[in-house]
Amino acid sequence: MNVTNTWSLITRNLERTGAYIAPLGLRIVLAWEFFEAGLMKLNGSNWFSHIMDDFPFPFSVIPADISWNLATYSELVGAVAILLGFGTRFFSATLIILTLVATAAVHWPSEWHSIAELLQGYTISDKGHGNYKLPVLYLVMFLPLLFNGAGKLSIDYLCSRWSRRTPGQGYPGVATAA
Repeated sequence: MNVTNTWSLITRNLERTGAYIAPLGLRIVLAWEFFEAGLMKLNGSNWFSHIMDDFPFPFSVIPADISWNLATYSELVGAVAILLGFGTRFFSATLIILTLVATAAVHWPSEWHSIAELLQGYTISDKGHGNYKLPVLYLVMFLPLLFNGAGKLSIDYLCSRWSRRTPGQGYPGVATAA
């Protein structure tokens, strides 16, 4: 076996395994982070009324209590759905929108005058220049789930397999009576 064939075999196996593992890894990390944020909101007090003016339109006109509940339950339900790989594209889009609103209202610097000053906000600790590093990372992590789906270890994948069956064929992996 030559180097080219060996490399092809390795990459083919990595791609096959990656269809299962890579999206699952993203889903686990994102589910953990968003479920944790949802729990903090569920067990905390509503502070959205203090920042509603910073929300982008149309979110700025929604009452703070409704926004708080929408954010809380989007994070909780979305995290569980993402973890299970159920409605992954829908919940990825939902959590992307929530992340963009949170970035605009909370994490983006309130004032900056140069790119260098803006880049000071790309941090995990807020030093008065914003704190948008984690939201940007979450957005980038959601993109493969939005565009490629949940991967092969997901309810979405099982549903797509079952929906592709032909009449009389039965479900994949389920024996049919003869």
